[in-house]
Parts: sequence; structure tokens; C-alpha cells
Amino acid sequence: MSELHLRIAVFSIAFAILASFELSLPKRQMNDARRHRWLGSWTIFLIGALLSRLLVPGGLTALALWAEPGNIGLLNLVKIDPIAGFVIAIIILDFAVWLQHYLSHKIPFVWRCHRVHHSDVHVDVTTAIRFHPIEILISILWKAVFVLGFGFSALAVLWFEIILNASAQFNHSNIRVPRNFDRILRILIVTPDMHRVHHSIEHTESNKNFGFFLSVWDRLLGTYEAQPELGHQQMTVGQSLWREPKDQNTISLLLQPLKRSD
Repeated sequence: MSELHLRIAVFSIAFAILASFELSLPKRQMNDARRHRWLGSWTIFLIGALLSRLLVPGGLTALALWAEPGNIGLLNLVKIDPIAGFVIAIIILDFAVWLQHYLSHKIPFVWRCHRVHHSDVHVDVTTAIRFHPIEILISILWKAVFVLGFGFSALAVLWFEIILNASAQFNHSNIRVPRNFDRILRILIVTPDMHRVHHSIEHTESNKNFGFFLSVWDRLLGTYEAQPELGHQQMTVGQSLWREPKDQNTISLLLQPLKRSD
């Protein structure tokens, strides 16, 4: 199975499972028709995925394979144990994604692109793919710097991309996780309740919980918020603008970075 086929297979399985749990065990009521949001989210995701493949043919895994024979990157020079290299790659790449996410809230141009993700008026499994194509291109270039700079193995890069994608779908999903189980899970990974805080309309909360996979970075760097002030049922997610069904279509999402800020 090729890298692309494996990633698509895991993505599809994770999506099907989580979407099913959203129907049977929802955390919050979904008051609007999903079609207003899902079609736009899926379309910009596919546009971004196509553009990223044109920018980096073969993806980051192919980039890592290309770097290895030329000993490009730190880990290709020191030749450490493969298992240790795998673990280091997962940890560093996860921190790189955390840092990118944090900076996307601080750099005005990048925020205008990332705002498309935050303007979703509900948080569910499709919010995990709702990223403006420009942000997707920025993300792949950002991760490429770390892949080449550290010389991560192709296997580690492949599995990090799979883990990141599956965990993003999980922590954006609108599923009810028992509080005690959530408390245990979030010791290590980001849970839906933990990440939902980040999608709050309140800026004091949306500037917390930047993690996508490991929860440790927010705890270590002072950006952790356990629960929303109003509770998960009463909190409002999204932005104060772009809350109408017409704001969720593909053209509106693509043009949103050009519009005035929230």
C-alpha cells in the first residue's frame, strides 16, 4: 500500500467511526443543517490537499526519503537508534505543529487564514479538515523545514502525519467522553473537551489549548485551560462574524481572509 493510500484509509476509517459516535453520543446539539458546513469544509480541504501535493510531490514522506541518502539533517548525521529516532521525530514534529498553531494566532496574515478554521459555528469531526488552502501550504512548508533540518526517517514522518490527522479528527469530534476517562486521556493527549475550549468565541479561551496531539505543550508553556467558563453546553464556539449559513459555502470560506477582522 502506498503512503497516500495508507493515509486515506486511516483517515476514512477514523472519520467513519467518529462521525458515527457523533450521531449516537453527541456532546452538544447540532442545531444547523450539516450540509451548510460540511460541503464547504470538504471542498476547501480537497483544494488544499491538491495544492500541497503540487507543492511537495509525494508529500513529506517522500521528502524524508530524498534527504536520507545525502545525510541531510541532524539525525542522518549522528545515526542514532531507529526507535529513538522515531520517538524523537514524533515529539519534535508535534511541538512544531503546536508552535505553528500558536504563531497562527499571533501573526496577522496567518491568523486571517487560520480564522477560517475558527469561524466554524459548531465543532465536529469536519472542523479538523476545515483549513484554508493557504494555511495548508504554510503548514506543509513549516513541517518540511523540520523534516529536512532534523533528518527524520520517512517511517516516522509517515506515522506522525497519520497520528496527527487521526488525533485532530478525534479532538474536534462532537462526542461525549466520560469525565473520568477524559481526565485520564488528557494527561497524554488532547481530548475533545480540552480542544473545544480553544474554539470558544471568548478570546481568553481561544488563546488556550493549542495542542493537536500531545497535551504536554500547553501544560508546560502556560496555555492550558481545563474547561470553558460557561461549560461545554452553554459556551458559544466560532467567531462573532461569519455565523450565517451563507458564510459556510466554499467561496465565502476561500475569500474570508480578505475580509475585515473579527
